[in-house]
Amino acid sequence: MNQAGVVIVGSGQGGYQVAASLRDDGYQGPVVLVGEEPGLPYQRPPLSKGFLAGKTPVEELALRPESFYPGRDIALLSSQRVMHIDRATRRVALAGGRELPYGHLVLATGTRPRLLLVPGAELDNVVPLRSCADAQAIHARLQTARHVVVIGAGFIGLEVAVVARAMGCEVHVIEFADRALKRAVSKEVGGFLVEAQAQRGVVFSFSTGVASLAGDGGKVAAVLTYTGRTIPADLVVIGVGVEPNIELARGAGLAVDDGIVVNAQLLTSDPAISAIGDCARFPADYSPVPVRLESVQNAVDQARCVSARLAGKSAPDTRYDKLPWFWSDQGEYRLQIAGVSAADDDAVVRGDMSQGKFSVLRFRGERLTAVESINSAADHMAARKLLAEGTSVSRSQAADVSQKLAALARPS
Repeated sequence: MNQAGVVIVGSGQGGYQVAASLRDDGYQGPVVLVGEEPGLPYQRPPLSKGFLAGKTPVEELALRPESFYPGRDIALLSSQRVMHIDRATRRVALAGGRELPYGHLVLATGTRPRLLLVPGAELDNVVPLRSCADAQAIHARLQTARHVVVIGAGFIGLEVAVVARAMGCEVHVIEFADRALKRAVSKEVGGFLVEAQAQRGVVFSFSTGVASLAGDGGKVAAVLTYTGRTIPADLVVIGVGVEPNIELARGAGLAVDDGIVVNAQLLTSDPAISAIGDCARFPADYSPVPVRLESVQNAVDQARCVSARLAGKSAPDTRYDKLPWFWSDQGEYRLQIAGVSAADDDAVVRGDMSQGKFSVLRFRGERLTAVESINSAADHMAARKLLAEGTSVSRSQAADVSQKLAALARPS
């Protein structure tokens, strides 16, 4: 490191955490946090949940109050876009012409919503949900919307559907795959959540896509599907996934592959540059190929790993090997996932699904790969420990509700 210090590009959860952890770890050099969005770094998970529903005020989204940054000697540059990285001189150029020198650069550039590339996508009231501004726009439109179409039955799409239905809108979810959350969870959990929403009146169309959007006076009026259906819509929310922001890294000549390629220490092909969070593709013990994860836990833990390395901590703290875990609020049901499963992993149901409290344990051969829990926090916490320590669990043990999962873990 040199006196230029650490420059962090991206002020989301990961970027913020690098800056905060550097000070917690005793790093004394300059720390600069650069973000494109205005205002303070904020939490994104509430955007499709409490904030969208109007239950969480905008003030509660901020990760820290404004005074935190000067108090920790962190230079926060909001509404600033990094245009170019000069690796030879170790400088980044901002859109306004200002240049920032760096001793080490951390790319926490995150992702952006994948576009809906169909005729009519430019109509008014066709919106993605990624930022606070997006959530505010959707919330305002939900006040008067009658027919809401959500395109994509992923986590965000299902969460938006819950909120929109609770606000009295007619809601129709369109999904190209043959079931909800196909890449993320078992068919048992996905089916349970769909049935729960269907009972509230949400309509689902699977195995079809959007052919075009029809408008009236410049505003969206209907969604036309591949199968020839015309679905009324005065608000369309796009939730067809995200793409990693890799353009800055590619322009600097760094290795990219559906993400910024990093090693086990989260270093890019340039040892003076790290990448973390949703934009980074990293090697993982649980996968034969490098992975890219979109989760708060992953971004926070990777940020802490990079901070430990930059602050000169011991080697075990600087190799990223954390167990992934995720969560999603689906109305009265909280889904918590520990580990990462493949679509063809077997599923063992633990508990009574009809009671709305159960877990699904995923197996690849005889190896436990992930645990998906609905309203079962105890199973989730036990699963995180079991998976992290690599404890063997049999299928019969997984299904036996008389035996607590926590009892199978090694003594602390």
